[in-house]
Amino acid sequence: MRVLATFAALALAGTALASTPTNTPAPPKGVYTLDKPHTSLIFRVSHMGFSNFTARFTRLDARLETDPSKLTASKLEVTIDPASIESDNAPDGFLAMIAGKGWLDAQDFPQMNYRSTKVEQIGANKVRIDGELTLHGVTKPVVLEAKYNGGYASQPMDPHARIGFSASAKFKRSDFGITVGIPAPGSIMGVSDEVEVVLETELSGPAVAKN
Repeated sequence: MRVLATFAALALAGTALASTPTNTPAPPKGVYTLDKPHTSLIFRVSHMGFSNFTARFTRLDARLETDPSKLTASKLEVTIDPASIESDNAPDGFLAMIAGKGWLDAQDFPQMNYRSTKVEQIGANKVRIDGELTLHGVTKPVVLEAKYNGGYASQPMDPHARIGFSASAKFKRSDFGITVGIPAPGSIMGVSDEVEVVLETELSGPAVAKN
C-alpha cells in the first residue's frame, strides 16, 4: 500500500507540473534546499568488467545558493551519510561490509561532504562545478558536470520556487585511501578504482511573496 501511495503522489505531482502555465515566472535568486523525495544519488563501479555494480545513498542533504539566470554565481554544499548505503538484492552482511573498515569506514568517518569552489558555464543550461569532496577523511578536488532542467517561481500546488538538476562525476577511490579490491595491473579480478556518481535532484527555494 505504501508503494501504491508513493506512485499516486508522484502521479499527482506530475499532473500539477504538467498543468503549470508556460508563462510561469522564472525561479528567483535565493537559497534552495534538497527536496528529498525527488532526489537520488547513485554510484557505479565496474565488477570484473562484467557489469557495473550500482548502489545508492539514501540520507543526504544539500544547500544551493543560486540565481537560476546566472548559474555561475552558485554555491553548493552537500552532506551524505555513508552508512545509508543501499543496493538491490544485497546479500546478508554485504552493505555492512561496504560501510565498514577498509571501505567507507562510516563509524570513523560518519559524513561525506562536497563543497563547490567554482562554477563555469559549458553549454546551454550546462555547468562545470569544481569542488572538493571529503570522503574517508580525505579531501580532494572532484568535478561535477550538471544540467539545469528548469524550474518555476511557484504554482498552484507548490507555494515555493523549485528547480531541478541532473549531474554526474567520476573519481578514483584510491585517491581517498579506499583501495580494497582494486584489480592488479593486467587483471580484471576485482572492483574498479574509478567510481561514477549520478545525481538527479530537485530543490525547493523561496516562498512566493503574498500580497
